[in-house]
Amino acid sequence: MRLIASDDVRLALYEQGDPANPTVVLLHGYPDDHRVWDQVADLLRGRFHVVRYDVRGAGRSSAPRAARDYRLDRLAADMDAVLDAVGKPKVHLAAHDWGSIQGWYFTGRSDRFASFTSLGGPGLDQAAAFFRQAGPIRALGQLLRSWYIGAFQLPVLPELAMAPLARALGATAADARNGLNLYRANMLTRLRRPGDPHVNVPVQLIECTRDRYVSPWLLASLGQWAPKFRHRRLAADHWAQRTQPEAVAKLVAEFADWAADE
Repeated sequence: MRLIASDDVRLALYEQGDPANPTVVLLHGYPDDHRVWDQVADLLRGRFHVVRYDVRGAGRSSAPRAARDYRLDRLAADMDAVLDAVGKPKVHLAAHDWGSIQGWYFTGRSDRFASFTSLGGPGLDQAAAFFRQAGPIRALGQLLRSWYIGAFQLPVLPELAMAPLARALGATAADARNGLNLYRANMLTRLRRPGDPHVNVPVQLIECTRDRYVSPWLLASLGQWAPKFRHRRLAADHWAQRTQPEAVAKLVAEFADWAADE
C-alpha cells in the first residue's frame, strides 16, 4: 500500500501483479473499501496488473467532512490521480455499486479506459434517462428498491442506522458515515439535472439476478448508451464478487481480453 495525493486528499493505493501486464482497476462501492475485491484480485493478479484504491472517505484514504467534496467531479479527479500514479494511459475498469456509478460517469468523460465492467449499479445519468423513458409501473418498481436513497438525505438518522449494518457487512462505522456524503452530494442533484448518458467504451453489464437494489428493467435499459454492450447474468446477490469470485474474475478477464482485441 502507498498513499498518493489527489488535491487535498490522500488515497490508499494497492497494486498486485506485474505492472508490464494490462491493468485492471477494481473499484469498490458503499460501504465497502478495496477489500471487497480481495478474492477477485487474487484470481486476476497472475495475468493482469491489478489496481485498487480506497475511495475518499473509505478505508485508509482521507475523509473530507463536507458533502460537496464527494461530488462526482472530485471522484473523477481521484481516479485520474490513481492512473497517473500507476503510469498507465489506459486501463480496464471493473466496478461495483457506487464504484459502478462512478464508472459510468468516468467512461462518459474520459479516454483513459479500454473497457468497463459494471457490477451492481447503473450511472446516475443513465438512471435519470430510465425514469424519463419507463412507464409508471417499472419506474415505481425501481423507486421501491431505491427507498434508502431518500432516507440517506435525512440528517443524523442514517448515520445511526448504518453503523451496525456496516459492521455486519465487514465495513466500519466511519466508512458508513463518510460514504453517506456520496448520496448527499450527487443523487438528487444529478437525477434532477442529468448529463449525457452516453459512454465512450465497450461495457459489460453483470446482472446479479438476486440483487435487491436494482431492477432488471433499469439494467436492461443501459445497453443503448454504450457503443458495444455485453449483458451477462449471474445467480448471485448484490456482492457477487464475494459470493462468486471465480465467475466474476472470469467475466472481467474475458471482457478485458475481448476489448483489447477490438
